[in-house]
Amino acid sequence: MSRLLRCSFLIIFLLLLPACNLPQASGNPSESIPVIEISTFTSTPTVETNLPELLPPVTPSPTFAVAVITPPTSTTLPVTVPPSPAVMQNCDQAQFIADVTIPDGTVLNPGERFTKTWRIKNTGSCTWTSSYAVIFDRGTQMSGPAVQALPGNVSPGQTVDISVSLTAPTASGPYIGYWRLRNASGVTFSQFYVQIRVRETVDVPGSGAFAVIHVNYEVSTFDGEGYVGCPRVVAHITTNGAGTVKYHWTRSDGSSSASETLRFNSAGTENVEYKWYLGSAAGSQWVGIYIDEPNHQDFGHIDVNPCISP
Repeated sequence: MSRLLRCSFLIIFLLLLPACNLPQASGNPSESIPVIEISTFTSTPTVETNLPELLPPVTPSPTFAVAVITPPTSTTLPVTVPPSPAVMQNCDQAQFIADVTIPDGTVLNPGERFTKTWRIKNTGSCTWTSSYAVIFDRGTQMSGPAVQALPGNVSPGQTVDISVSLTAPTASGPYIGYWRLRNASGVTFSQFYVQIRVRETVDVPGSGAFAVIHVNYEVSTFDGEGYVGCPRVVAHITTNGAGTVKYHWTRSDGSSSASETLRFNSAGTENVEYKWYLGSAAGSQWVGIYIDEPNHQDFGHIDVNPCISP
């Protein structure tokens, strides 16, 4: 049997097979036709709210503590700040107040000894001590000291009289010498000067013009009225001939004595003295001679110390 014929029989068999299995018809239509119930579904699915969560629970991120670092303040970390240049410059300053003796342009004899005193004020912020000094700076030194210590402490705002012993040059003409202050570290500051004129001619014995040509001082002490060691000043007055000299004493406190007379029989030297009950509260002072006649001339002064109480 050919393959085509076998295929034909198989198709016919498959077509007849359903017909043999059909149920028998009856008088009840419901028994002959089976009823198939079809459920209708909507296109939108229903979501149950009580379904378990499909995603795993979210674990919260770990919390980190952030440390805030506060920079140290000046109270917890002290810092030493060096003084500014402006403060250092204000430490040592001075102001010239007055020429106590030998004002500018004073006329002196050749080789005449004199004491120059300046009144100086401490306008800085540092106290001057005995480690401070007055030093010669430039000009004509007039035989003055190169360095001379200050007599004591001078606080800011206070004044001090600074004296140096000098000698006029022997040649006539104008002269000026500059001086400065020096602190304990060797740094100089401020400046003041002495300015004099040495007379062109000097009166000599026999010239016909009587004059005082020189005054020297020396200091000693005396005791009295409950005090010891009080200052006694002797002035050696020298003239160029015979004549009468009128003079008076001057002091650093502004006082002066009455005019006195001294007679010279010839050229030479006569001595006069001055005693002062100088209290210790006054501190260091000075005494000098002023010639009223014939010169009308200040012959400087010398420093003295106060009395000592017994």
